[in-house]
Amino acid sequence: MLAKVKSTRVESAYDRLKDEILRGILPPGYQAPEPDIAQRLGMSRTPVREALIRLEAERLVDLIPRRGARVVAISQKDFREIFEILAVLESLAADAAARLDSLSDPLQDIHRVMEDGETALRANDIAAWAHLDDTFHRLIAGLSGNDRLNTEICGLLDQVFRANAVLLRLNKAPAARETTHCKIVEAIAAGEAQQAADLAKAHRLSGLKTMNVLLANSGLSQV
Repeated sequence: MLAKVKSTRVESAYDRLKDEILRGILPPGYQAPEPDIAQRLGMSRTPVREALIRLEAERLVDLIPRRGARVVAISQKDFREIFEILAVLESLAADAAARLDSLSDPLQDIHRVMEDGETALRANDIAAWAHLDDTFHRLIAGLSGNDRLNTEICGLLDQVFRANAVLLRLNKAPAARETTHCKIVEAIAAGEAQQAADLAKAHRLSGLKTMNVLLANSGLSQV
């Protein structure tokens, strides 16, 4: 029973800290000692420490001896490395999804996300579009049926989610149009594995170019 309670507290600390990091409540460069973080959450230090260790493994924070934890910023080098890896992994996910026999229900979820994305664009709600774009990529990863692949992709998406949202809001424009997402989904639905893989890879590499330009235009070295 005690182990279960401890696990629940660790999960709570982890979920709360991760949510605040991804939403920018704890911004890049934010640093605080463990006791301050624990006090912020109204929790003891033990579950907070274990949550921070998990977040460090996901490269969302750096743990600094005797100085606590610091929220990691994303640099241009980080964007390049993460997007290049995502290009390969998301290509594998799209390929795997296109080879599955039945995808009708999951594809309905993706179509709803794309429709909501179009609605967000018409309303010029870039923050909402950034969230929906992230959701789209997570759904494609989930369609692969490969749990390890899905976990790796979602971990990388976590690392860049906050930075993507900030840069897109500064740019006041999306990183891509929903037509690109539609082509990927159409290829998956048609069982065209190679085409789906190629489109997913090209889409991510195009996004890298866009993010590089946005970061350069922002005048920021990291975000």
